[in-house]
Parts: sequence; C-alpha cells; structure tokens
Amino acid sequence: MKLLSILHRWSGGFVGLLLAILGLSGIILVWKDSWISLPGARDPLVANVETLGQIAEREAAAGATRITFPSDDFGLIQVGRDGGAGAYLNQHGDTVATWTSQWQRPELWIFDLHHHLFYGETGETIAGAAGVFGLLFVISGIFLWLRSRSRWRPRLLPRKFQPGPIVIHHRDIGILLAPLLLLTFLTGTGMVFKQAAGAVLSPWGKLDGRPKPLEVAPAHGPAPIAAMLAEARVRFPDAALRRVTLPGKPGQPWSVTMRQPFEWSANGRTRLTFDGTGNLVKVDNPAAGSQAASIYEKFLPLHSAKVGGFAWQLVMTLSGLGLTILGTFACLSFWFRKARKRRRPEIAKAGLEVAAAG
Repeated sequence: MKLLSILHRWSGGFVGLLLAILGLSGIILVWKDSWISLPGARDPLVANVETLGQIAEREAAAGATRITFPSDDFGLIQVGRDGGAGAYLNQHGDTVATWTSQWQRPELWIFDLHHHLFYGETGETIAGAAGVFGLLFVISGIFLWLRSRSRWRPRLLPRKFQPGPIVIHHRDIGILLAPLLLLTFLTGTGMVFKQAAGAVLSPWGKLDGRPKPLEVAPAHGPAPIAAMLAEARVRFPDAALRRVTLPGKPGQPWSVTMRQPFEWSANGRTRLTFDGTGNLVKVDNPAAGSQAASIYEKFLPLHSAKVGGFAWQLVMTLSGLGLTILGTFACLSFWFRKARKRRRPEIAKAGLEVAAAG
C-alpha cells in the first residue's frame, strides 16, 4: 500500500494539472449550446431539405469544407473552411457570424484544447494518455481509501487550505466521484484509443475499422448537393440531416451524415457516400453493425452529455468539476508539501539548507 500511495501521489503531482484543464474545458463544452449567444441560435428546427440543399451548394461554391446542419439544441448552420475559418448561418442562409481563425470563437479553441491540447493528433494522444492515468488514479484511490474508510468525512472543500487537509479532502471526495470519473475516463480514452476499445468490446463483435479511401468520379462544375440530401432523406426518411463533408481534393468522395432515431451520437453515424456527380456509391447504416459498434457509438454522447437532457448535463458537470478540483488540489498539495519539506523553518533559520539537502 505504501508503494501504491507513493505512485498515486507522485503521478498526481505531475498529471493532476492537465486533468484539471481537461475537466474544466469539458464543463464549458457541455453547456456550449446554451452560452453561444448569436441571433438564431435558439430558433426551432425547421429542417427544410430544399432550403438546406440550396444553402449547402452556395457555401460549397464559396469554399466550404464541411457544413453542419442545425439541430433541436442549436439552431444555426456551421460552415467550416480551410485554415480554421468558418461562419454561422441562420436557417434562412443569412450569415450571423464569421471568423478567420479558431481563436476568434471561444467554443472552437476550447474544443481544440479539450480534444487536442492545441497540438493535433499528438495532443490528442497525450490527452488520451492522461485519461489512462486518470483511470489508474481512480482505481488506486479506491484501494487507498479502503484502508482509512472509518475516517471518511466528505466535504465540498478542504477544512483548511493546507497540504494535510487537502490530502484528506482529496481522499474523501474522490470516493464519491469515483463512478462518474470512471465513466468519464473510460469513454474519453476509448474514443482516443479505438483499437484498445475494440479489444475490450470484442466479445460483442468487431468495431468498424478505418474506411478505405474511395476513388470516385470528380464533379464537373458545381456538385448537386441538394440532390444528395434529397437522396439521403428518401433512403432514411426518419433520420435527421446532420452534416455534409466535401472532398479535400479531386477524386475523393462527398459524404452526407445523418442521425437515425435510435442513435445516441449528436451527429449520427449513418453515412452516405457520393461521387462528384451525385451518384450514391456507399451506404454505412449503423443498424446493420455489430453490438460492439452500438456500444462504442454511445461513448461520445455519454462523455459530452449529448444524451439524457439537462439531468445528464448536470451529472457530467459534476464529474468535470470534481476532476478539476481533485487534479488542482493534488498538484498543489504535492508541490507545496515538497517545498515545505525541503525548507523547514528551523533549518532555514540556521542557514543549513545545503547541509540538510546533503
């Protein structure tokens, strides 16, 4: 137990602040649709396929790379362009906000911080590794709590902001939050390390691998996006149109993403692939997938509180708040305690710091 305590404390001292950043940014993103205050953000969803098709064709001609359609929770169309630029449009196609960099929109750079730590795929891997440490912290913390459970006194904040009371508070509140933190870390790391998640879920089938690149006929002139959306609606009449992704270069396919009623993911995993002339070349229907894929599909909506309504948003806010408090206090108590241990008052008074270090 002593070795486990040392490993838990030292790892928390180095990783705790990163976990706190992930927890705080996660809280902000949970409520993103509520605090974006732009005209039309609270408009009810109309979902007029013909109008959406016209808007999408216009934005594609203007250089859009991705178009995300409005939902019941957020009434604006989000247009992504090269270099991090983009715009929000209302459901009539009028522009309500534009940006040339993600730094001009807080929801974009906070998303990048939480998912990629501003460092692309490498940052995503680092964040995933921090989540693995988080899992180990929760498991080891449960074992460490068991040896002192008779002294359990849960409280929201430490009795005193000193190393000893902070450590006691960390232990006592950590056991309360352990189930939520386990869910948060499992879903978060599972999305980053999909192969590992696939191995864990293998008793329920296989996860879909990375799709092979398709070579399709390029568009000659403007692509018929409106026709693609109409085709998608005919094939899945009960599904919501969520996104159009444009090809990065000639010969790559177009894709239309939809969300069927049984899907938990906010943007859905029903995908129709088209060539540049509007011919349908592939359909990915999650209803025909494995049970493992169905379980994996729920990781993101559970993690981001895009399911369960207001109640689950509060639950994940509590998880993020707990992670922020635990990570921050773990880091502070570790370094503050070490600083006091290195420089005890009686030694400092005698001027014997060097001797004590030796």
